Amino acid sequence: MPASTNIAPRASYPAQLLAVSERALAQLVRTPSHSRRAEAARKLARHALWLSVAGAAAVITLMLAFDLTEIQLMPARGAPGLWPIRILTDFGKDEYVLVVLAAALVVVALVAAGLHGTRRTLLLGLGTRLQYLFLSVAASVFIAEILKFIIGRGRPFVGGKANPFNFVPFQGTEAYFSLPSAHAVTAFALAFAVSALWPRLRVFMFTYAIVILLTRLVLLAHHPSDVVAGALVGMGGAMAVRYWFAARRLGFAIRADGTIVPLPGPVGGRLKRVARGASAP
Repeated sequence: MPASTNIAPRASYPAQLLAVSERALAQLVRTPSHSRRAEAARKLARHALWLSVAGAAAVITLMLAFDLTEIQLMPARGAPGLWPIRILTDFGKDEYVLVVLAAALVVVALVAAGLHGTRRTLLLGLGTRLQYLFLSVAASVFIAEILKFIIGRGRPFVGGKANPFNFVPFQGTEAYFSLPSAHAVTAFALAFAVSALWPRLRVFMFTYAIVILLTRLVLLAHHPSDVVAGALVGMGGAMAVRYWFAARRLGFAIRADGTIVPLPGPVGGRLKRVARGASAP
């Protein structure tokens, strides 16, 4: 969402809400304007190439040397004692994460439409960051769904035996949607995106992502190479969306060497004052 608006204070609430929503969408597709975006693009390309090469090597190595051993060591699928893991794994489900982020965006728009001046600016600054989180996960999951369909890898024990080389490309069924893991994509895209905005949360967020990754293995939903591939797709997608935002001066700045860094954003105390102001009679 835009960091500031020029909406007339006397406009009706529906008109203000429409204007806020339109500006939130318009800022995402406006022409890139950052003078250092070329440097950032080159740095992104280098990182993407390194991530792709190292990631492909790791996935192939796991597929050849470790996938079969790992899935044979896991408890039987559907074992009663795994119910806590089944609950925990849902915290990485893309539908749930995207719904929560979308709901937060809607709340920000609804509240911001009734505010003016600094309070609106602060809240819309948070909205911009929520847009980044949402699009990082959504774009990464979209790429993963295409890869799943093209690759068509069978999940562990599909077909009755442990076979990490069970591929039926373009199958399009849930049984053959193993590579990459969508839960790993979601968790690592979210972890990278949150860490990019608030670096102090990096350890917490990547711990969360690793826990989600492990739940997919314990539940025999994926092979180790599936979750590693998912982690790489998630981080790569979030990196690309970060560049998109930085090139438009949204939530991020670009240093002279092309490094993308978060812009100072609304902090907890100031947002609490905004919330109190919005709810005051």
